[in-house]
Amino acid sequence: MELVDEQIEYYRQRAGEYDEWWLRQGRYQLEPVARQRWFADVAQVEAALAEFDPSGDVLEYAAGTGIWTRHLVNHADRVTAVDASAETLDLNRRRLPDAAPVRYVRADIFDWQPPVAAFDVVFFGYWLSHVPDERFAGFWARVRDALRPGGRVFLVDSYHERRMPGDVQQRELNDGRAYRVVKRFWQPEELAAAVARLGWQLRVRVTDNDGILFAEGALQS
Repeated sequence: MELVDEQIEYYRQRAGEYDEWWLRQGRYQLEPVARQRWFADVAQVEAALAEFDPSGDVLEYAAGTGIWTRHLVNHADRVTAVDASAETLDLNRRRLPDAAPVRYVRADIFDWQPPVAAFDVVFFGYWLSHVPDERFAGFWARVRDALRPGGRVFLVDSYHERRMPGDVQQRELNDGRAYRVVKRFWQPEELAAAVARLGWQLRVRVTDNDGILFAEGALQS
């Protein structure tokens, strides 16, 4: 199985377990101090997103179980939530009110072409680290094409002080099944420079407890 296909299958199978990681439950539990630091970092990013105010028409890549969709709908007029997994999108729907202004699209992000110049904001949470190097420029080109003039970007992702050899991790489900995924731990300066070469200007930060990387920005003027 190709690595990207294996990654998609992993997140399909993990759909019902994903929130355990985010909420630090089950096998992801942390000791009290580390747990407090994690949720402080989460709150810091949530506050930054609220200040960013993702208003208007918002495109969310890798929408998953709705951890970030639920925040986006508090600001946006409409959200287009894209994910390759029907299982995670089902959970996303259940998490949001029935009247939430969300259009769901099940599609492989690398294949799906967004409407041109249709969005004011593109958001992606815990997605960029799963983009292989050879698809990085193409992905950012699609983000560019999706945005209206003056459009903005906000992203959230994992942070680790060191990049992994080969940018591949093996992940296990609760039942022990194992899958490979792409996982590149971007450093703030490295990411800012990489997107600058593609015409973007991002302010990239790491939370106070070094648990989460987040960034906001737009095309260079």
